[in-house]
Amino acid sequence: MKFVIATHNQGKVVEFKRMLEPMGIEVVTAQLSEPEETGKTFMENAFIKAEAACKETGLPAVADDSGLCVDYLDGAPGIYSARFAQPGKRRLTVLEKLQGVPAEQRGAHFVSAVCCVFPNGDKIEAEGKCFGTIAFDSRGENGFGYDSIFEQEGRTFGEMSDEEKDARSHRGKAFALFEEKLKEYLQKGE
Repeated sequence: MKFVIATHNQGKVVEFKRMLEPMGIEVVTAQLSEPEETGKTFMENAFIKAEAACKETGLPAVADDSGLCVDYLDGAPGIYSARFAQPGKRRLTVLEKLQGVPAEQRGAHFVSAVCCVFPNGDKIEAEGKCFGTIAFDSRGENGFGYDSIFEQEGRTFGEMSDEEKDARSHRGKAFALFEEKLKEYLQKGE
């Protein structure tokens, strides 16, 4: 089965392939237009992207909308995580906003909403969350986005291997649930 990935984020493409290919799904990318993300939730934005990619390619399309929610910042950057600051400055902006904030007030969580839209209009939705804290500085070279400032058990996602991160990350949890739902969906179609 072939699915198109509705993202221009190469970090997400790598993670999607790593998680979908073991399910027997051939992952393809395409030069897709970028629909305006007008949703009020991560899931609404994931649906907007998946639906647009499905209509554009005629293939089942998988999209994710994800972000970092920082308790001290009242949930920001949230659904605006990718647009929170200029590219390359997002992590630094979060760290600057938390300058002087003690460890016990640096709680945060990642959210990943995964949506798959099929050409017949059916859809599968799954959401995953993981909780941690914002580190005092950026650490680690692995991953992308906010990974090097999001900490669990004393290590940032940027310091973890792909396998460690996938086992505990928001996207890993969302894809585990997505895999269950996709298997159920495909069995119904047999």
